[in-house]
Amino acid sequence: MDQLSPRELEARLSSDDAPCVLDVREPWELEVARLDQTIDIPMAQIAQKVEELRDQLVGRALIVMCHSGVRSAMAVQFLQQNGFERVFNLQGGIQAWSEQVDNTVPIY
Repeated sequence: MDQLSPRELEARLSSDDAPCVLDVREPWELEVARLDQTIDIPMAQIAQKVEELRDQLVGRALIVMCHSGVRSAMAVQFLQQNGFERVFNLQGGIQAWSEQVDNTVPIY
């Protein structure tokens, strides 16, 4: 499975070929801490929304994130099995993002 560190994601987000970021956390988690401009689909709804997600990508890479990287890793595997090619797991999830990139994002 392909993974990106929070610093690698930060660099890619500011590039001309910025990826889409899929957050698979639950709504209550998004209320506590979130990144701007993510596609928010809880883990339990990924299978139902595969085609909708595919339509939103339009050739862009997809970075999947959760709290610590475990749920997002499972989502990446599922998406790869369903034909997604440029899909990556954010190592350490939003917690690592907060610790390594932006300490204004709350840790929970």
